[in-house]
Amino acid sequence: MATSAATSVDGYLAELPPERAAVVAEVRQLVLDALPDGVEESMNFGLIAYEIPLERYPETYNGQPLMFAALAAQKHHYSLYLHGMYASGSVEQELRTAYAEADMKLDMGKSCLRFKRLDQLVPDAIAAAIGAVSVDDYIELYEARRQR
Repeated sequence: MATSAATSVDGYLAELPPERAAVVAEVRQLVLDALPDGVEESMNFGLIAYEIPLERYPETYNGQPLMFAALAAQKHHYSLYLHGMYASGSVEQELRTAYAEADMKLDMGKSCLRFKRLDQLVPDAIAAAIGAVSVDDYIELYEARRQR
């Protein structure tokens, strides 16, 4: 599934085959446990979104909550979007180092970590990357990039 029309996370998980729902549920819990205070889980853009609510930061360019991270079951893989890594090059480097030290291949774009199985993840490193950036720091970075 590339996108979903589900309006709740439970609805999203129910759309998935049981084995894929189990993978998403496990990664979801990892994300929830690592999120900084002030980030809320919702469904947005057809995926599980972890966002800074408009009540906290209403000045987004599209009128939507500011996305901090996201999780999706794609057609042939899973995607974990770690937007907070934009806030610090060291966060990305630490994630890359953790994968190298675990002798694991990291399949990652600018902020999207792709995986097909849970054993392709380094959970402690992912949790550290998610928790490394505060909401205030993320908003500051967002504003700096918008002013360019």
